[in-house]
Amino acid sequence: MARALCLARRGLYSTDPNPRVGCVVVKNDEIVGEGWHERAGEPHAEVHALREAGERAHAASVFVTLEPCCHQGRTSPCTDLLVQAQVGRVVVAMEDPNPEVNGGGLAALKSAGLRVEVGQLREQAETLNPGFVSRMRRRRPFVRAKLAASLDGRTAMRSGESQWISGEAARADVQRWRARSSAILSGIGTVLADDPALTVRDLQVGRQPLRVVVDTHLRTPPTAKLLVQDGAVVIITASNDGERAQRLQQAGAEVVCLSGENGSVDLHELMRHLGVREVNEVLLESGATLCGSLLQAGLVDELLIYLAPTLMGDEARGMFRLPGLERLQDRIELEIKDVRAVGRDWRFIAKVRREA
Repeated sequence: MARALCLARRGLYSTDPNPRVGCVVVKNDEIVGEGWHERAGEPHAEVHALREAGERAHAASVFVTLEPCCHQGRTSPCTDLLVQAQVGRVVVAMEDPNPEVNGGGLAALKSAGLRVEVGQLREQAETLNPGFVSRMRRRRPFVRAKLAASLDGRTAMRSGESQWISGEAARADVQRWRARSSAILSGIGTVLADDPALTVRDLQVGRQPLRVVVDTHLRTPPTAKLLVQDGAVVIITASNDGERAQRLQQAGAEVVCLSGENGSVDLHELMRHLGVREVNEVLLESGATLCGSLLQAGLVDELLIYLAPTLMGDEARGMFRLPGLERLQDRIELEIKDVRAVGRDWRFIAKVRREA
């Protein structure tokens, strides 16, 4: 199963919106076939592994990181292929949370007389597909907030100057996180201040993430850099200004109005909208206001923070705008999942603890 998970990771940048899945066929303690799902619409991991195994798949054990599908989608059901190959045992890391499968694949295999085992390296398998699991279970994507800050937690000088806080190695690492994401989410403040392209650079991944901008009053300039780059752009607004919307649409953007209370964008509706668009993982790259609003709304799942060995002072801008936190019991609890050096900086990955 560990080998199957390694194979699944090869699809880290390419399978979206499908999950990353790996498969290994073992006969007489020897790997006779292996494969991984490479991209949506193409054969699943089981297909590649069974093709490589050929006749040796008969009575073999199959290790797969996600429950084999049992429904007709863009490809045929993998359960049928496993039964036809007459494998003897199927070991599955985790059930497929997709309602169209969700135990149905396991039941189909058992009814055909195959031995089925579930749960081997389950946690690692779920960690590989946080966005797909989130979209299937919660109907919204997994949101990862990326921030670069000084050691005293500052993301920009009072003037707004912020390039570059983190070092070259950290910025290259961010490109890998962008590449695995379905969408990059930012706010109008960041667009106006930095004019970012929000694209994957220096990695040949064959696709660009959807770029999403929360722009309450449609202030995005039609000449913004993100609109002249290849790839889709969606501007989420609360404004009904048809003239501004038309200018942005003519510049290549899709404009979606998701108005909430007090004339602001409804962030929960935003996440539901992204879920409907089959967005699995969102990389949030924005200023303190949008980051803080999403965090307080319970819509940030993980923090990806690069801390540079510098101090920027108490007048510089902070990471989050979090009004209303006045007592210790109001604080937002985090669970540190990983800490490592990336060039001259330190990278922290922290899970937001919902029970807090």
